[in-house]
Amino acid sequence: MYILSLEQQLSAELNRVNFDKLMVEQPYEYKSIFLNKIRPDSTNPRFLPVVIIPNQDAYQVATKKITKSQLIARYDAENKVVIGKACIVNCFKYNSPDWKKANKTIESITELASNIAVSEIIQVPTIYPTEDGGYQILTGHRRFFAMLYANGLDSAAHFKLYLSRPALPKTKQFQENASREDLPQYGKLQAFKDAMLEIETLSSMRQRQEGKVLTVKECASILGVSMGAFDNYNVLTRYAAVLDAYHHGYAQPFIKMKKMVLSIENSYKRKHNITALNIDHKTAINQLIKKAILKESDTKPKQNPKTYRIAPITSVDVLKTLLSVNVFELELGIDWNSLDWQDNRQVNDAIAAVVSYIEMKNSA
Repeated sequence: MYILSLEQQLSAELNRVNFDKLMVEQPYEYKSIFLNKIRPDSTNPRFLPVVIIPNQDAYQVATKKITKSQLIARYDAENKVVIGKACIVNCFKYNSPDWKKANKTIESITELASNIAVSEIIQVPTIYPTEDGGYQILTGHRRFFAMLYANGLDSAAHFKLYLSRPALPKTKQFQENASREDLPQYGKLQAFKDAMLEIETLSSMRQRQEGKVLTVKECASILGVSMGAFDNYNVLTRYAAVLDAYHHGYAQPFIKMKKMVLSIENSYKRKHNITALNIDHKTAINQLIKKAILKESDTKPKQNPKTYRIAPITSVDVLKTLLSVNVFELELGIDWNSLDWQDNRQVNDAIAAVVSYIEMKNSA
């Protein structure tokens, strides 16, 4: 299938309307649509690579009739997340950076799904029609995945449906997500870059047709952010080292990172007695930023490793019982499936409960 370039898509839109009308909210309606007609946007920087499975397979996973390895083989799900009704499985390599990031997203999805099960979503996801008769998500991937987890692939839900594909889809994604505090920093920066690609393309086309480019103020207005926020994003997306750092879990506030970038830029200009930066200068500055981030990370205090402990056992019989029984089958009142095995406090409490239960039974 031939895919139009961004410039071709915008050119087609501008043949219908002028620049001013292109920025106006496009017509939409609210409609109930089956989830099996909707697909995620894999180009969204916040997109979770998923395999969506039907209800019957999700039930088999949830009831442990399909193993994780069988699931990965059946759906080619390696380095993805499998999701269905009451089923969500992280198939990334255990304890890898991607596995950890996926786990955080999974936690937020299941938490949101619990709310969906008892109440309506206040802000529904937005979608638009595709040429094959289906729909693609524009904004609200996490909400969509929570709907799948709560109600399954064959359920229906309300969506904000644009009557056609938005002229600037990445810009619309950024507009909705920029002001939200709960979103990952990397996602915001990458979304800004994607949106600016659309806006810069639009600005170039406007210059060719009308002889004027979009001003910085107009760009900020289109994105729905203040001039100060626009400048912050603009500085932070100049260098690949910054995006790469946030992508791999760097968590410093944007303002602190901006100060570091500007300080390194200004020092470089003074050292080389220049006022404007070319590509070679920016490449060198990118390396300096990378070194500064690595140096800062190395000076951070190291977290103590998680430890798991078993209280001293004075009875040989208790020790023998502990080593021979399946503790998961003991009537302890512990929900082992919901236990957070990454929380050493929860695990230690569960171990203590097991030992205490065995001691009580042996002394009876």
